[in-house]
Amino acid sequence: MDLGRLRTLREFADRGSVTAAARALHCTPSAVSQQLRALQGEVGLPLTEPAGRGLRLTDAGRALVARADEVLAALERAESELDTYRSAPRGRVRIAIFQSAGLMLLPGLLSRVAGYDGLEIDVRDVDMTPPEVPGLVADYDIVVAHRDEHAPEFASSRLEVVPLLREPLDVALPAGHRLADQQRVELAELADERWISVDFGFPVDDVLRSLTIRTGVRPVVVQRINDFRITERLVAAGHGIALLPRYTMDTRRGSGLVGRPLAGIRAARLVEAVCRTGARQRPAVAQVIAELRAEVAQLTGS
Repeated sequence: MDLGRLRTLREFADRGSVTAAARALHCTPSAVSQQLRALQGEVGLPLTEPAGRGLRLTDAGRALVARADEVLAALERAESELDTYRSAPRGRVRIAIFQSAGLMLLPGLLSRVAGYDGLEIDVRDVDMTPPEVPGLVADYDIVVAHRDEHAPEFASSRLEVVPLLREPLDVALPAGHRLADQQRVELAELADERWISVDFGFPVDDVLRSLTIRTGVRPVVVQRINDFRITERLVAAGHGIALLPRYTMDTRRGSGLVGRPLAGIRAARLVEAVCRTGARQRPAVAQVIAELRAEVAQLTGS
């Protein structure tokens, strides 16, 4: 049954005449009469009958009005609940995040989101390359992705990209390395070193390859490990050196690891939140992105 016609029937029942119902609905009496006749045709029963110069409800009409009240009340409750989703950060937000960003951002993000009633996040760690990001956006509300700062942007009218941070990549050296006491190191000083990188196509390897193109120094890669915590332990044990992200590298006292910037070279990855165009119109998605940015600001002191 048509909801508009049910509303017309209810107004007629509440107000007692076609004319009064028309005033309440801001239409003409003939439009009200037409709606009542159409509803009567839908149900196949007479809903009104003549009463003097006007109309009154039949028994079937009164029974339908009672049910119409239930239907319209349920619809109003549903609309009211949906309004809270439109105006407040509520519901579940699905996030895909690469591992080192999860290490860096997730503990704080989860604490921030816990302060919102009705807002939940469902997180998956995904070992992603930049070409895989558009496909992940089809399955997740937010994809926290990374790319070499010299790599092309995610170019699609269907994607919205929110910058989170530029994270410098420093050279990870064992604490006893010959260059560990320097404030910065030249790439040429590392020409004979053994490097531990990541799989082909991942941003850190992209940065290492772009450094090769810009400086002519070709690193000798002896291992390819995607888990930075494993790489840190290998570097600390003297099995090679690596480019590692500054904010997640463990250089605490006793770690056996030091991080040093490359002299004269900008080496960094960009960390971005990628979502479908228009997804941030949903308050829950917009709030989670805002909390991600707040967590980054606290981390970097910016």
